[in-house]
Amino acid sequence: MTAATSPDPATAATLRAEHDALAKELEARSSIDFLRRALYTIFFGLIGVGTSIKLAWDRWGTLKPGAVRRVLGARPLFLYVAATITVVLLLVGIGWLLKARRLASEEDRRFARFRQLRAQLGLET
Repeated sequence: MTAATSPDPATAATLRAEHDALAKELEARSSIDFLRRALYTIFFGLIGVGTSIKLAWDRWGTLKPGAVRRVLGARPLFLYVAATITVVLLLVGIGWLLKARRLASEEDRRFARFRQLRAQLGLET
């Protein structure tokens, strides 16, 4: 069946119902929302990486000549907390990034089918 020939009414009704269902599904791209969340989360994770590096440098980095290091606590608690939060943020961000990618490929597949249905129904100009 080509775009020049119209399908029989029963097939056309089935194709039109599938077309309308796909149009309803494709109104909003949820992959964009997950991508936005992922990028924000990864951004804050990268800020956490910088914070963790700074805290580690303050704890174990080289000192200026003549300076004496004073260790107040036995463990660098703030460094551990910052590193843990950073790892969690980066893992969550990567997970959302992978989910956004999977949703985008599925949306692309559905959009290709949507375009094919529009061509079959003669709705494309």
